[in-house]
Amino acid sequence: MWQRLATLPAGRRVFSAAAMARAPYFASILPHVRRMEPGLAEVEVPNWFFVHNHLRTVHAIASCNAAEMAMGMLMEATVPTSHRWIPKAMSVRYLHKATTSLRATARIEPPDFAAITEGTEVVVPVSVADRNGTEVVHAEITTWITPSR
Repeated sequence: MWQRLATLPAGRRVFSAAAMARAPYFASILPHVRRMEPGLAEVEVPNWFFVHNHLRTVHAIASCNAAEMAMGMLMEATVPTSHRWIPKAMSVRYLHKATTSLRATARIEPPDFAAITEGTEVVVPVSVADRNGTEVVHAEITTWITPSR
């Protein structure tokens, strides 16, 4: 669906809305998928009222949601239909206060899926940066990949 919509006017927004409909939990951060390709995904999250904490900065869990959304888009674009994936663990470091909109970038070197015949863990690093390019959150999300069978 991404490949068909991404090149159309407002296609990325339509795709992002469809992703929120499929996983409604992400709607609170209003994610906008900017890039999605094997080994790479970028998701933007606006700085708006529903992601603020009591300090009026972007809430830590909103940043985690952005990281998880980016990881999910990366895995959807990377893992072939011969395999399936699920998140297994998440390690997060909060580095700076987030006071602007955010961009979560997930990047991996795709594994050799033909060699994955049993379950294997793949760790996806995700950098969440503010509008100035400062990394405010760093997450490492462990995914479990198995053949679809």
